[in-house]
Formats: sequence, structure tokens, C-alpha cells
Amino acid sequence: MRVSAVRVGGYSVRTRVMATVLFVATLGMLLAGLTSHLIQRQRVDARIDAALAQEVAEFRTLAATGVDIRTGEPFDSVESLFFIALQRNIPDRNEAMMAMIDGRVVLVPPPGVSRVRLEQDRRFVDLLQDVVADARVRVVTADTDTGRLHYVAVPVRVEGDPAEGLYVVAYARDLEQVLVNDSTRTFATVALVVLIVVGAAGWVVAGRLLQPIRLLNETAQRISETDLSGRIPVTGGDDVSELARTVNAMLDRLEMAFAKQREFLDDAGHELRTPITIVRGHLELMTPDDVEDVAESRAVALDELDRMQRLVDDLVLLAKAERPDFIQPSSIDLDRLTDEVIDKARPLADRNWQVDARAQATVELDPQRVTQAWLQLIANAVKFTEPGMTVAIGSRIGGGDVRLWVRDDGTGIPPRDRERIFDRFARAEMGRGIDGSGLGLAIVRAITEAHGGRVWVDSTLGWGSTFVMQLPVAGRMLADTDTVAWTAGSGNEPNTDRRGRSSDRVVHPQGPTISGVRTDRRG
Repeated sequence: MRVSAVRVGGYSVRTRVMATVLFVATLGMLLAGLTSHLIQRQRVDARIDAALAQEVAEFRTLAATGVDIRTGEPFDSVESLFFIALQRNIPDRNEAMMAMIDGRVVLVPPPGVSRVRLEQDRRFVDLLQDVVADARVRVVTADTDTGRLHYVAVPVRVEGDPAEGLYVVAYARDLEQVLVNDSTRTFATVALVVLIVVGAAGWVVAGRLLQPIRLLNETAQRISETDLSGRIPVTGGDDVSELARTVNAMLDRLEMAFAKQREFLDDAGHELRTPITIVRGHLELMTPDDVEDVAESRAVALDELDRMQRLVDDLVLLAKAERPDFIQPSSIDLDRLTDEVIDKARPLADRNWQVDARAQATVELDPQRVTQAWLQLIANAVKFTEPGMTVAIGSRIGGGDVRLWVRDDGTGIPPRDRERIFDRFARAEMGRGIDGSGLGLAIVRAITEAHGGRVWVDSTLGWGSTFVMQLPVAGRMLADTDTVAWTAGSGNEPNTDRRGRSSDRVVHPQGPTISGVRTDRRG
């Protein structure tokens, strides 16, 4: 099922993000446009006020110092003053002038000079009738038939002339604000186009950014208990892409956990089926009245139950190996640990027990788990050697790693089996018929990998095998000397361990080398 977007509360995240972005952008542009419009209108009004003040100042200067150009004498009447004033002054496009004497309009600019005709605005003319002769000169705003006007009306008296004059200069404010309104409309148009572009680009970008979440949703819908293989394609490097990578890593862990769970169940079912079948078969064929038959069946049942118990314990151990607290590191003395392991190994079988090398260092490892893995390798070597054959162990430090090994001079392992013998229930061909669950080397690998190390085997058919555990100790404290490598002369040389016990160390002239230690099988 294709999901176009992740939905929250009935709306997709993409829609909610874009709605929020467009709302904020629209609000920002609206505030910017409104602020710009108001500022420009105030500037126009301020410019009109300044122009009107300048007109009044020029008129007063003319009235005080000017002369009538027709006579060359000072003005002797209000009309002559108005005539010269209007003749010298050319109004702006939206400016108008008018002269009134005794309440009547007597002089106006010629037609075509200004598109504002004050004399034709009866409402404005009637408004001027109320201006008294000693009125204070100030800028006044009035709504008239022409529109809203900013104007000044200057009362005028000339000595010797009884007439009362009124000099009027006005600006059509609405016409002056046309440019501001046009600019605002242009801004609104551009803002609308920008919002459309932002919305389209944001829709595409949001879709790409949210694609990992959309793919996550689709992947989650495809994932089931039996199929955890789905993954989210990731190409970006942003936070959402990082989320997709984290989810992919989580799915990897889940898939691995489910795989291990299925593997555990399959292995347990497969291996437990055999002893159960054997016990059931003996019980079904047992003759209750035959004491000998009952005893034999009881012995077989107990033996198989013991084997089942060991198998269950091994499987539980492997399951615990995935837990973070499986390893409990502490400071251990490798020299002492090597002696303790060889002491524990001696009672296992009649073998030629040897210590190849003994590291003298203190490292941080889990002593119980390391001992368990080491003894498991020794037990495995005992199974594939005969009485009197050599089984040797050794420890060494180099390059920030601890190497613990077990070598024997048994039959060796074919190359095709050297990797798979560390898998669960995998056994080499030559190991068929030898008692064991097939989990021993898997446990060794689990313990080694839990320490962050690895285990491998070097083997030559007819010469024997050497199993090596390499455990990293980088960043942990190393004390004493790095290692005490063993030396040997010709043939077998008796030697003693740190506790004074005899330990034969043997060197053979040929064979592979492990960490600088010769591990040949036959002399």
C-alpha cells in the first residue's frame, strides 16, 4: 500500500509543515507591506506639510518686501498682491491655489496648470467662508467634493484697502497617495507570486526531506514477524536521513536477534529430538518385569538426560553471549592464569602436557569466561589425540593483543572444515562418532567475540592443530614485562613453571609459527 505522506491528526506532516511555512511567510509579508505602506503615507503627508509651509513663507515674504511689478510700488490692494502671488507661483501637479476677497473667489491659476480646481469644489468654498480674518495659519485636513485636501488659508489685509482677502494653497492628498497605493499593490502582487514560488519549492523540498519518513512508514508496513529484510533507502546527510540510518541499524539488530532466536529454536529442537527419541524408544521397549532390562533402560535414559542437560546449558550460554553483561572484565595475571589452566587440564587425560610460553602481564579480561574457552579448546584437543600425544598451551602479548593458544599433534583438520567447525553443531568429518554436542567451539567463538577478539585454527593434516584466541587489550593497563617467550635446546628439556612444577617444553625443527612460537607436530 502506497502512503503519500505521514499523517498526523488527519493531515500529512508535509501539509502541516507547508501550511505553517506559508502562514508565517504571509504574516511576515503582510506586516512588512503594511509597515511600508504606513511609512510612505506618513512621508507623503510630511512632504505636503513642508510644501504648504514653504508656500506660506514665500507669500509672507512677498507681502512684506515685494512690489507690484505693474507700478513698481508696494502693493496698495489685496487684489494686486494676489495677482502677483498667483502669477509668480506655479503649482505642482496635485497642488492648487486660490484667492478670495470678501468671501468671493477672484483669482485662480489658469486652466491646465493644475488638475485640482478648488473653485469648482462648492463644499470646500463654503468651508472657507468660516475662516475669520485673524485666524491662525495652520495646515488643515478636510474631506471635500474633490476628496481629502491638506490646505492652508492665510487671511490677508493691505493697508489702505478695506477688502478682506484669503490666500488658499491646497494639496489633493488622495492624488498624492496614488503612487503609494500603486507601490503597495505592486508589493502585494510580488508577495503573492513569491508565496506561490515558496509554496511550490517548499512542497518539493519538504517531500524530499520527509521521504525517509515516508519510506520508513512503508517499510514498517511491509515488515512482519517472518520478514525483517526491508530497509529504508538513504541518500542524504540531514537529520531525517540520520533517523532513517538509525532505524535501519535497529532493523539490522532486530533481524539478527530474530535470526538467532530461530537458530536457537531450530538447533534446540534438532539436537533435543535425538535424546528424547532414544529415551522414548527404550521406555517403550522396556520389559517392566525384567530387572536387568529396567536397569539398562534407566542407565540409557539417565545418560541421555545428562546429555540433554549439557546441551541445554550450552545453548543457554550461547544465548547469554548476546547480552551486554555476558563479560565481566577484571584484572588478571596471565602468568598465574596459564598455570591454573594447565593444572586444571592435567586430570582430563593422559597426555604430554606442555607450556609453550607464559606471558607475564596484568590485563583486563573476564577470567571465568577466558578459562572456560581455554579449557574447551583443551578438551577438544584431548578428544582428537591419543594417550602420550602432546597437548600444549601458551600465552603471549604483542601489538596490544593477548594470544592464548592450544596446540596438539593429533590428526589435524582438513582445510574445508577449518572455518565451519566454529559454527553451532558443525563438526569435522574426522570428528564423526566422537562424543560431543558440536557447541564447544561455538562457545569459544562467542566468548572471544564478546571480548572483541577472534579465534582461528592453524592445522596441517598429520601434524596436528593449533587453536588461537586473540583478545584485544588496547587501552587497558599492561604491567610487568610484555612476554616471556620460551626457548629450547635440542630435544626435550625439562623445565619448571612459576610454582616449581615440572613442565616439558618441546621444540620441533619444522612447522608453522604462531606469534613467534614454533608449533610443529612431529619430530
